[in-house]
Amino acid sequence: MSAGLNLAQQEAVNFLHGPCLVLAGAGSGKTRVITHKIGRLIQTGLEPKRIAAITFTNKAATEMRERAKGLIGKAANDVVICTFHALGVRMLRQDGGVMGLKPQFSIMDSADVTGILKDAGGTTDAATARQWQWTISLWKNMGLNSEQALALAKDDNERIIAKIMARYEERLTAYQSVDFDDLIGLPLKLLQEHDEVRLKWQSQLGHVLVDEYQDTNATQYEVLKCLVGDNARFTAVGDDDQSIYGWRGATLDNLRKLPQDFPNLKVIKLEQNYRSTSAILRAANNVIQPNPKLFPKTLFSELGEGEPVRVVDADNEEHEAERVVARIQSLHGGTDAGSCGFKELKDFAVLYRANHQARIFEKALRKAQIPYKVSGGQSFFDRAEIRDLCAWLRLWVNNDDDPAFLRTVTTPKRGIGHQTLASLGQFASQYKLSMFEALFSNSLPSVLNARALGSLHEFGRYVNDLEFRARLTTGAEDARAFLTDWLKDIGYEKHLYDAEESEKAAASKWNNVMEFCDWMAQRCGGQIDDTAGVTSGNEVKNLLEVAQTIALLSTLTEREKDQNVVTLSTLHASKGLEWPHVMLVGVTEGMLPFKLDDEPGTEHTNDNIAVRLQEERRLMYVGITRAQRSLSVSWTRKRKKGRDMIAAIPSRFIAEMGLDKDTVKEDPREKLKALRAEFAQRASAASAESAAHK
Repeated sequence: MSAGLNLAQQEAVNFLHGPCLVLAGAGSGKTRVITHKIGRLIQTGLEPKRIAAITFTNKAATEMRERAKGLIGKAANDVVICTFHALGVRMLRQDGGVMGLKPQFSIMDSADVTGILKDAGGTTDAATARQWQWTISLWKNMGLNSEQALALAKDDNERIIAKIMARYEERLTAYQSVDFDDLIGLPLKLLQEHDEVRLKWQSQLGHVLVDEYQDTNATQYEVLKCLVGDNARFTAVGDDDQSIYGWRGATLDNLRKLPQDFPNLKVIKLEQNYRSTSAILRAANNVIQPNPKLFPKTLFSELGEGEPVRVVDADNEEHEAERVVARIQSLHGGTDAGSCGFKELKDFAVLYRANHQARIFEKALRKAQIPYKVSGGQSFFDRAEIRDLCAWLRLWVNNDDDPAFLRTVTTPKRGIGHQTLASLGQFASQYKLSMFEALFSNSLPSVLNARALGSLHEFGRYVNDLEFRARLTTGAEDARAFLTDWLKDIGYEKHLYDAEESEKAAASKWNNVMEFCDWMAQRCGGQIDDTAGVTSGNEVKNLLEVAQTIALLSTLTEREKDQNVVTLSTLHASKGLEWPHVMLVGVTEGMLPFKLDDEPGTEHTNDNIAVRLQEERRLMYVGITRAQRSLSVSWTRKRKKGRDMIAAIPSRFIAEMGLDKDTVKEDPREKLKALRAEFAQRASAASAESAAHK
């Protein structure tokens, strides 16, 4: 199991019987180490089902399972490879009953939560509700409930949010629902407060591996400690230099605490980089150097010196975008120093600090007719038509899910009006019932007329019938037939065409619906691995089992095709990815590092600013280390702020890269002109030669 591994990687793979921290520098082969370690654990006799590998995204889980299959074959199907949230679902479905949670609980997505908070806080303003949502999420990641948050509130605003949080908690309990933060917080409560559950999971898991450990928050660390217990057989793989998610609760304290909580911790550093040239790594090492180090390391590469890192200045953002396009055209269309001919568009990435910076590059690429994709765009599951279908599936799984009930009963419209639903809602609240449960109450006729009652009863019976049939529907073909019949039955295609202004838009939505149904059917047939953690391997499942996994999937990762287009991405979204040619743009003070001291509502102590600067420096480091062959860093003398143009200066990080004075500072437009002139000259010569032969 150690073939092709360097000495440090071999050491990490072979250390099996205690707590291990693998400090994996950028591009140092951490996924390779994790998959080989899974193989080594199985080789030494540990059952695959007793190994858990925890990742941070479904995409990473899918990739890891594929890599593990390539190494150890079918045994990889039984390894628990999933996200922290998916593991939380698995635990709550199995053991949440001791906390009063039924196995069919619903998982609220972000839009559901916003809606519930608007109701709980008595506002119609979604932006205000999202601010509350953000604060409540941070509190939950810190392990606080509404009572504790109220006790610790610093001002009137936080006290108001804590009271809204209390009403929000009540609604989630009534709906038999949880939000994403609960998928970490509730399993922790389960493990801490119920000894028999904690001992069961500790005996069930013989070794736990955690990928991207630097991105864990305080609650996730406590879950890990409860899962591994005194035996402490775990492997945490991470890099303190790539910790860029402090804004969502990730904390480097988790790295600091490991040696204290586990004194016999084995620390192994992976410093050989297999991705980038020495020139790129030197810039990365120089940039990260000023940050305080928990575990000092220096990346090195045996891929040769490579091209010098380029620094490009521009007059303004439009000029910068023109230069980026010119560089892509010159590299894509010809040869470059150290390269070997034509390059594909998928070899190029343009990385920036904030989402709004993409627009100017999109315009320039469109003008040049260069195809591109914006990484981290709208999730497939955020589309209205997919949310409609998911609401139906959620209601089949959990009849107490009121938000799902309200969306389902009105989409498509079935003659049940808002007044009827308002009366039903008041009745349900009065008798502490879910709205679906209230449908069949003997007392409901006292508040609704016979016609409204008949429509509601018809809907309720229809949902019960669908739920019964979905439970019996297994295999891809049966699932596809069931979903097709159901959509025809409710007239969903007609609903889309009636609602959309253009046939083209309606047809696009209907194609998404068909793709979603096909994907659901494939999961029922075991043709797609279940990275959402409800079941293991690729066994055949019924529709309800598949429906339970949907809320965990932020995107249809299986849909992503290897498109030959330029990638535009934020630095945060680029983490974990790599490209041969990277252009890091907008690298000015106030953008990267992002404004450190002029944000309202931020405590501007020196310590606070220093911590934020360190995270911004890590973000620059992440950007630099995405590049394999060439890196270009650009800044503008002016940039837009609102409607004004303001003067800009290069980011301090450019100077910190410590580039040589002879670093290339070229104008790619001039290079492109020369390239076109060369092509024209060749064409002319070929034409003259052809004429001479005639």
